[in-house]
Amino acid sequence: MDENQRKTPQEIGQDDFPLVTILVAVYNSSDYLHDCIDSLLGQTYTNLEIICVDDASTDESLSILQDYQKKDARVKVLRLERNQGQAVARNHGLETATGGWIATVDSDDWLAEDAIEKTMKAIAEDREIDAAVFQLMEFYGADNCHPYPMSELLKEGMVITGREAFDLCLDWQLHGLYMVRADIHKDFPFDTTSRLYSDDNTTRLHYLHSRKVVLTDGQYFYRKHGQSATNAISVNRFLYLEANLSMKRQLVEEVNNGTLVDADAVLNRYETIRWLNIVDACWYYYLHRGEFTAEERKTANIAIKKAFDSIERRRINPKISRKFGYYPFRSFPIFRSVEKIYFFLRKILGRGK
Repeated sequence: MDENQRKTPQEIGQDDFPLVTILVAVYNSSDYLHDCIDSLLGQTYTNLEIICVDDASTDESLSILQDYQKKDARVKVLRLERNQGQAVARNHGLETATGGWIATVDSDDWLAEDAIEKTMKAIAEDREIDAAVFQLMEFYGADNCHPYPMSELLKEGMVITGREAFDLCLDWQLHGLYMVRADIHKDFPFDTTSRLYSDDNTTRLHYLHSRKVVLTDGQYFYRKHGQSATNAISVNRFLYLEANLSMKRQLVEEVNNGTLVDADAVLNRYETIRWLNIVDACWYYYLHRGEFTAEERKTANIAIKKAFDSIERRRINPKISRKFGYYPFRSFPIFRSVEKIYFFLRKILGRGK
């Protein structure tokens, strides 16, 4: 967008035009980084602070970021001396953030030019809104880009409670790309339990502690890679169980501190989701065990057993736990034996993937 066409915060109807911080964690993203940063600097909402944290990249990413920093004072570049993962990098940026609202954009993704403007307009409609969800567009290529399939109950412009958002994001009927009040984000920084998946916990806690969440039409373009870390067949898939356990610990800590409202219902809902994820992990192992090394199979089974041992069975929804293949036996060997039978039947009935 031409510089003269950009709108000031006053021109788009913001009385206090709050500063918005956008966090961008960067690791070897030189192929896509220009698309990302250009989209942020080209926003029609101009009162931005763009904090880019280079996670010890070995390509040209740092040099690209430094060039942007020289050209536009809104870009701030931090660098980690060793690669520590996306969550750690984001937290470094979060520590220096000065905006009243914070959004996170992955370094290979980008925003529509009016995404922040539309989001801030939606926020201005209600002072109790603490988080605003972007319209997520899944980008597979120039001829294949479509909206993320959220729950049919959710519509653009809808305002829901934080608790409703929490429940919906547990099984990703509501995605996790949004803008949130800075005080909430700083109370709940990015979970660094594992390099993969633990950022899901941060999303859930942000929603849970928001009074209201609005769904906006500000578009976030999410670049889908077929062989990304979360899509490739890998033993790292079982890190999701550790991330789930970390989330459970955080919820229990809030219960102990007396800060979690409707604690039993929240824990029951989350423990049910965690149990479904354990069964899903067993299914993933059943499908791909032949592609793992002996050491990887050992790692996967240890992760499954650790999650299994930590489950509070009384909290699992009976509608789930009474189903064949989902019964939470107290004996791990019996549970795995029954799962093998269940998966075998599932596969011969054509329900396998």
